[in-house]
Amino acid sequence: MRLLLIEDEADLASAVGAHLRAQGHAVDLAPDLEMARISTRMAEFDLILLDLGLPDGNGLDFLRELRQSGHRTPVLITTARDQIMERIAGLEAGADDYLLKPYDLGELVARVTAIHRRAEGLAETDRRFGALRIVPQTRAVYLEDAQVHLTRKEWAVLERLSRRADVTVSREQLEGALYAFDDEIASNALEAHISRLRAKLGRAAIETERGFGYRMGRA
Repeated sequence: MRLLLIEDEADLASAVGAHLRAQGHAVDLAPDLEMARISTRMAEFDLILLDLGLPDGNGLDFLRELRQSGHRTPVLITTARDQIMERIAGLEAGADDYLLKPYDLGELVARVTAIHRRAEGLAETDRRFGALRIVPQTRAVYLEDAQVHLTRKEWAVLERLSRRADVTVSREQLEGALYAFDDEIASNALEAHISRLRAKLGRAAIETERGFGYRMGRA
């Protein structure tokens, strides 16, 4: 997934970002609301982690702006504000969940995964494409029951492709899944990852829809 982490505490943002990347996610950092607004205008995210006490405003105001403008991106509030009314206000403003600081990184990842699963309507079952089996919960991939080892970037591309069977995913969406791993994406980076995935999974595993993007094979 591509995540937007809105957090002004630099050490915390660095630690959380590193942990989420280690779990295979791409993470963009925004230390304030100004950067958060720019980020959500410029890119599409699978989930937003939102601190409330930011140097240039209240995270709840930003959340309300998002929802009023039609953004349906799932939002997980992460804050030290532990009053019940604060939690109610966050949920009423459109948050999908609320996690109190300090939090365990394992719990954070579990909540991120659960929110994403609810938002996408993903079942707990594996994703199957012929002889290919993808297990989102453990990020495991099997071909003819033999496990295939993927890099984080290869997993990010395959996970985005496999969310919906028979749906073409645009080049822009797939590059978005890669973007936050690097400041810049080489013009042929996506093709290189697709090529390596086909080498590991078989050429028929990923089909090219010329002029549109890529999709999982129908086999």
